Amino acid sequence: MPVLPSTVPSLDSLRPAPTTAAVLRLARLVDSLRDELVEIRRDLHAHPELARTEERTTRVVADRLRVAGLEPRLLPGSGLVCDIGPSHAQTGRGRIGLRADLDALPVADDCGLPWTSTHRGVAHACGHDVHTTAVLGAGLALAELAAAGELETGVRLIFQPAEEVQPGGSLDVIAAGGLDGVAQIFAVHCDPKVDVGQVGTRIGPITSASDEVTVTFAGAGGHTSRPHLTGDLVYAMAQVVTQVPAILGRRLDPRSGVNLTWGAIQAGTAHNVIPGAGSVRGTLRCLDVRAWETASQVFHDAVEQVVAPYDVEVEIRHQRGVPPVENDERATTVLEAAARDVLGEHAVNLTEQSLGGEDFAWYLTRVPGAMARLGTRTPGGRTYDIHQGDLVVDERAVEAGALLLARAAVRAGTPA
Repeated sequence: MPVLPSTVPSLDSLRPAPTTAAVLRLARLVDSLRDELVEIRRDLHAHPELARTEERTTRVVADRLRVAGLEPRLLPGSGLVCDIGPSHAQTGRGRIGLRADLDALPVADDCGLPWTSTHRGVAHACGHDVHTTAVLGAGLALAELAAAGELETGVRLIFQPAEEVQPGGSLDVIAAGGLDGVAQIFAVHCDPKVDVGQVGTRIGPITSASDEVTVTFAGAGGHTSRPHLTGDLVYAMAQVVTQVPAILGRRLDPRSGVNLTWGAIQAGTAHNVIPGAGSVRGTLRCLDVRAWETASQVFHDAVEQVVAPYDVEVEIRHQRGVPPVENDERATTVLEAAARDVLGEHAVNLTEQSLGGEDFAWYLTRVPGAMARLGTRTPGGRTYDIHQGDLVVDERAVEAGALLLARAAVRAGTPA
């Protein structure tokens, strides 16, 4: 059972002492916030909100920023942005963006802790409560630096709604001008396979493109004793489920990592009736953005070719989701240097490219930036998985994330 907020351990046992006065000052600022940030994280975990309904979460963050003397700007619906430090007019440089996502998942919370979700069927099973408090902590520490005249380049905190749905909330933020004036952007994503105090990075794609696909089938229906007299809809569905993934693997470059996986199949209500309607739904993922751009047409063609012999009609819906998160080389170098500054020389690990999707990718189509995987596993403890209701994070990850992002903002904003 994790300890209570008043006794949450610091990261000191997991990292060496800071080596410069600037890093020591930042570490002390974040350390002074540690217990409060953990309390806020637990409060958010107990009150999760689904995509585009994050009003309470937005209010909690905005209220704390106002207490710090900042002026958050609420976005339409939910979410907010908040500027810290000097403006572009004062420095001639664009702001450094730090991004968090606010929404939870439609998953039952089974963590078994006192701060278990109070909203039935909704849980922060992806760690967005950690992301939010990490960015909040970074912002509060940076505000202290700005007040003392120690922040050379302005920072924008971006608390976005709706990361877990498509189209994602990053597009809402961009449409509302939330990225205007931002020159670089950074983020973290919880990784329960990595020990707390460690981060995973890589240059280039770190996630996958991820789209939703739905194929709806329609036919005359009939008796299962006479499939030759009607369109055998279920059989046609089965051919699509089994053959289309294989076709994609032959029509697209195998190095692109195309993966089509079905998550839902629906048809019929009786064992002896060929139904007249059905559907299959799944995700189409791709590691390479160029293959992602052509995969939609290949998918459409493959479905139509497979069902052609079976006298059924199909309607194909391909919902574009997100491109891969492509970490910029210079931004990744900044993020890695920041991690070594505040977490230690051996805190940075090369991470693999994931087939998961992340709508942080849309920001990176407009400005350079990078995302790091933030370790949340207690060293020697159990390895959990995200998007599962029993997810438990080592809460020292909140302090680690806040330190990392704050130091990345300082490094990125310091003129060479």
